[in-house]
Amino acid sequence: MADFPRRIACLTEETVETLYLLGQQDRIVGVSGYTARPPEARKKPKISAFTTAKFDKILAVGPDLVLAFSDLQADIVRELMLRGVTVFAFNQRSIAEILDMILVLARIVGAEEKGQALVAQLTHGLEAIRASAANFPQRPRVLFEEWKDPLISGIRWVEELIEIAGGDPIFPHLRHHQDAKNRIVDPAAVPPLDPEVIIASWCGMKVAKQHIRTRPN
Repeated sequence: MADFPRRIACLTEETVETLYLLGQQDRIVGVSGYTARPPEARKKPKISAFTTAKFDKILAVGPDLVLAFSDLQADIVRELMLRGVTVFAFNQRSIAEILDMILVLARIVGAEEKGQALVAQLTHGLEAIRASAANFPQRPRVLFEEWKDPLISGIRWVEELIEIAGGDPIFPHLRHHQDAKNRIVDPAAVPPLDPEVIIASWCGMKVAKQHIRTRPN
């Protein structure tokens, strides 16, 4: 008889957190080394980084499903499939796609009602923030840094969150580029746009505030 996956290996952290929020954490048998939330998930076996994976460790945990994310993991997905492993790869880039990911994952593990409730809760929270931000006397100009050198602006869902929270991204036209190399910004283009807020989240690296403060102009 067909059943829902019982042994899931997660190659990125967002599916780990989602499964915990759905109450399905007991299905997780392996996680990315970057997993941080919830803290107890760190106790699960580490089987991958982001663009690299430890295939022997993945196979050792005996997954009946591996969850992957993005074109950056395409080579990992291909190798796992060649080894006979079932893989489901997500590719969410916007808030709407993130919410869809939650619904799809909930269906995969037989927790559809919980998935719908979680999406409704998150949507309500976002709308409450949007309504609160509408009362701001002005919307600050915001630079989001995904990386420092080269300077890379935010992906679509990040820029959408900035707008919901009451800010205006200074490079809104770049958000639709999925590939980070197409969101590279000339540092000289930043000062003329006069950002009032700088938010930095450098992938896999601690943000050095002094590095930002000492930039020219």
